Amino acid sequence: MIGRKSYVRELEKFIDTPFIKVITGIRRCGKSSVLLMLRDRLLERGVPEERIIYINLESFEHAGILNAKNLYDYAVSKIHAPKERHYLLLDEIQDVESWEKCVNALTVDRNVDIYLTGSNSHLLSSELSTYIAGRYVQMPVFTLSFEEYLQFQSAYLPEMYLNRKDSFARYLRRGGFPGIHTFDNSEETALTIVRDIYSSIILRDTIMRHNIRDAELLERVIRYAFDNIGNTFSGKSVADYFKNQQRKVDINTVYNYLNALESAFILHRVPRYNLRGKEILKTQEKFYLSDISLLYATMGYRDSLIGGILENIVFLELKRRGYAVYIGKADTKEIDFVAEKHGQRLYAQIAYKLESPQTAEREFGTLASIKDQYPKFVVTMDDFWREPVKGVEHIHISDFLLDTRF
Repeated sequence: MIGRKSYVRELEKFIDTPFIKVITGIRRCGKSSVLLMLRDRLLERGVPEERIIYINLESFEHAGILNAKNLYDYAVSKIHAPKERHYLLLDEIQDVESWEKCVNALTVDRNVDIYLTGSNSHLLSSELSTYIAGRYVQMPVFTLSFEEYLQFQSAYLPEMYLNRKDSFARYLRRGGFPGIHTFDNSEETALTIVRDIYSSIILRDTIMRHNIRDAELLERVIRYAFDNIGNTFSGKSVADYFKNQQRKVDINTVYNYLNALESAFILHRVPRYNLRGKEILKTQEKFYLSDISLLYATMGYRDSLIGGILENIVFLELKRRGYAVYIGKADTKEIDFVAEKHGQRLYAQIAYKLESPQTAEREFGTLASIKDQYPKFVVTMDDFWREPVKGVEHIHISDFLLDTRF
């Protein structure tokens, strides 16, 4: 198992603290692996194996655990030394009814340190979450970063030597779901695997969880969002599009479907930020995918979307590194990303290639017009290099994704 060290390090900060550790992310992004790596780390720290209780709630072995009482009784039955601290690892908890009641009761009744995973971003948004309000920390897990992909490639395909840019080209075509990078396979096989993951998410985490009756309309909304990767739009934009297609759709239905796709981590909503007024704008957001392979698996490779695809990859990298990410608005100009963390900020413009002086002027000029000292990058797939323009750095996307300066 390839260690995803950044996540394990983050969890280690909270071992034996009174907080419930909540690990969230899209299905098959590696949450279970992170939980098992944490178990290994606890063993390395000297915790006896019998005091680590791992419960995979997707396993048929635990099919009878349907509600908080079932889960509580099962967990308590595994605690054989009540006075000793036990470590409870609950994998994919979202389908256990009223699970928050169980977790709350265990923290009160037993000496336990609790870690749990879930594939729904609204895991902690229900009224039941008041049971653990203020007593949990949340850690998102994403599909493989480019750096992690290189580690997988080195471990599982050591005979495949590729330079950095060729490796990025392979990553660009296959995405980052860990399972497809553990063996040698064709692009067709990889996308078949992703298509099955996608179908499972749509059925279990959107249609069933949100009681969606019109699956065909949901697919249309998904295709619209995927086809507009890197473009600003709103629920009204989607409704107007369907109206032009002679299909009347209620705007609230569109918003409900977009919210359902967000909660299942298929989409990430990115708000716009007015740099002059220093306020979040309420309209014309962007939506990015949790992994670009979802686009390929459902709509095939789309050359016309390469700019948005590269934006998507950079967006996910910024989120992995803990940044709050916005679409910037400076007067009439748009900045692809304004990223903030711990009082620091960076700006990034993303383009496929700077194929003309006009394109270069637009990308560099937009960032150069921002009069502060924070780092500014134009990120492209150009193979040639330039000196910084007015303090704005030009960097190949593969280098940006591995850059340790931010």
